Amino acid sequence: MKKIVFTIVFGLGLLSANAQIQTLAGPRIGVTFITSGTAADFVHEGFSSTDNDANQIGKTGSAMITQYGWQWESRFADGGADVTGIVEWIALVGGMEQGLFLPSVSSIIGVRVSNGLEIGAGPNLSLTGVGMVFAIGHNFKSGSLNLPVNLVFMPGKSTIDNVDGKDYSYSSGLRISLMVGFNLNK
Repeated sequence: MKKIVFTIVFGLGLLSANAQIQTLAGPRIGVTFITSGTAADFVHEGFSSTDNDANQIGKTGSAMITQYGWQWESRFADGGADVTGIVEWIALVGGMEQGLFLPSVSSIIGVRVSNGLEIGAGPNLSLTGVGMVFAIGHNFKSGSLNLPVNLVFMPGKSTIDNVDGKDYSYSSGLRISLMVGFNLNK
């Protein structure tokens, strides 16, 4: 296993060194709306929301949390044209205003056009599990300052559980986030 991890890290290092990818990094803040489901139940009730009664899932309604974190960005396929390929890694912590620690990490691959419009998709890892995240945004530039504004959508993860011989279908709840931040370009 160590050999596989070393090979992947070494290969990625060589690729980034040869491609001379420009890296942008910066803080991110935002809000996330969570529809009714297990994630919203956890925000409202904490661990006491993990009752065995599947009929009670989603009983607390929707929730809203703040997000705080950092984004790393690499550019690829940047031949000076109007379209640039980007890979973003975003690490966030949500729910701190409610005394919660809800970490998540996303990796988004997408494109940015010369006018600043960007779109991408990729995996997200959070306490609800692994899912796909879809994002669209605009990078506003003022001199060397980049001001990214992104709208992010993550569908709820559907689950079917068998409780006392009866199947229950429920969702973790979909999440919609509005994120803002800044990057300084050298």
